[in-house]
Parts: sequence; C-alpha cells; structure tokens
Amino acid sequence: MSAHATESGSTGDPWGDTVLVDFEDGIAWVTLNRPGKRNAMNPALNDEMVRTLDALEADPRCRVLVLTGAGESFSAGMDLKEYFREVDQADDPSVQIRVRRASAEWQWKRLANWSKPTIAMVNGWCFGGAFTPLVACDLAISDEEARYGLSEINWGIPPGGVVSRALAATVGQRDALYFIMTGEPFDGRRAAEMRLVNEAVPAGRLRERTRELALKLAGMNPVVLRAAKVGYKMAREMSWEQAEDYLYAKLEQSQFLDSERGREKGMSRFLDDKSYRPGLSAYSDE
Repeated sequence: MSAHATESGSTGDPWGDTVLVDFEDGIAWVTLNRPGKRNAMNPALNDEMVRTLDALEADPRCRVLVLTGAGESFSAGMDLKEYFREVDQADDPSVQIRVRRASAEWQWKRLANWSKPTIAMVNGWCFGGAFTPLVACDLAISDEEARYGLSEINWGIPPGGVVSRALAATVGQRDALYFIMTGEPFDGRRAAEMRLVNEAVPAGRLRERTRELALKLAGMNPVVLRAAKVGYKMAREMSWEQAEDYLYAKLEQSQFLDSERGREKGMSRFLDDKSYRPGLSAYSDE
C-alpha cells in the first residue's frame, strides 16, 4: 500500500497481484502492477481489472477512481507475448474469444460507462492498447515528459482493438492519422495540445494535480455528477431531438434519485442567500 493511502482493502478484495488499489479521502488509486513489463496488459491483468471495477463500483470507499501505472509507465499496451502469440497458438478458439472479451470489458465497456468519475493519471509510457483505457476515463492528467505512441504500423499491423475508435473520439483527424500512419512517438505536452489529455504538468506535480481534481469530484453530488457525465456521453451519439428528450429524462431521474436534494439546495444558494455566483462578482436582483 502506498504512503498516500489512509485505508486498506479487506482480504476479500479482488485486487493485489497485477492490480493494486489504495484508498484516500474517497479516491481509489488503481494501479496497473506489472512494472517489469511497463504494465503491459496481459490476460491475468484484464481479468483482475474486470473484477476490480465491479467491486469498486459498489465500494463506498471509492467516490472517484484514478487509473495509473506502477513504476515509470502508465502502460505499454497489450502484452504481445501473452495476449497475442500465446493466445494465437492455443488450439481452442474459445481462448481467444474469452481473452478479447475480458480486455474489451474493462478497457472500454465498463470503464467508459462507469457510474463514478474516472481520471487517468499518465505517469510514463502510454503505447498502443493503453490508449483505450486512457480515453475511456472521463478525464486525464499527464506528466509533460510521458511518452505516447502508436507503434503498430512498424510491426506490419494497424492499431489493435478499438484504439482507432478511441482516438477518433478525442483527437482531430489530422493528428490522429499522422501518428497512426507514422508510428512516431510524442510527449505529454503534445498530448495536451491535441486534447488527448486535459492537461500536462511536470512529473513532480502529477499526483498532486490529479489528487486536487479527484478531491473536487469526490466532493460533488454523486447522483447529479453521474447524470451529467452519462448524459453527455449518450447525447453526443443522438440527434438533437433525441438528446432533448433523453437529457430532460436524465434531469428528472437525477431529481428522483438524489437523496441530497442537490437541485433544491443549489437553487437556494443562487437565488435566496446568493452564496454562489460562478463568474460573477457583485450581484443584485434589481
């Protein structure tokens, strides 16, 4: 457990070998733990991450999830030996189906639609398949010197899985195609310029800045926060008419589920006691 953790998990928790979880002030720091392999994702890690996400979704110690990597890497992508070569050589075709399902389940299906806020903290190498969980997280903070790359073109293959779809969701076409087609690496500053991540900071401030953002999210109304993020992700694939109907339904749903009565309190702060004026200095009803 890291020096930053204030609570430890129980012996029944599903993490501990290829995935570590530390809890601190409502933040679950989830660490991919294969530093000797630059946290390359193998079938064992993928299975463990599926179980970890399922467990944390119902764990009151977790209000925000931060995903990062042990050592000097976020993740070097998929473990080529274990995920590809050994699986391809298996006599049973169901083996390939199962390992691909586990990979997709956590890297985008569960993570992209997770009920709590998620932040990727990119602390080093982020290559290939690691782009998928990076983009699936709601927000991302990067070390300025982190190294990113889509090297697959150099091995005679296109980017695997849904990496290209992940890039299309975050990065403009010119930048995406340039790095997909050349295989050239880039750093955290460039990732921020392309909006692959929200911001890039010096390595010495990476955890501090990520923690600051996580604590802000952890202090917000969880029902309204979930409705806001899920509403955005769903509405961007809809027509305007569908989005209008869906987002009003999410608004009404959040009011029904919100035991903290966030809307009522927010309206009172704004209209009655005038204690919250975002972007405004002096305010008068007159």
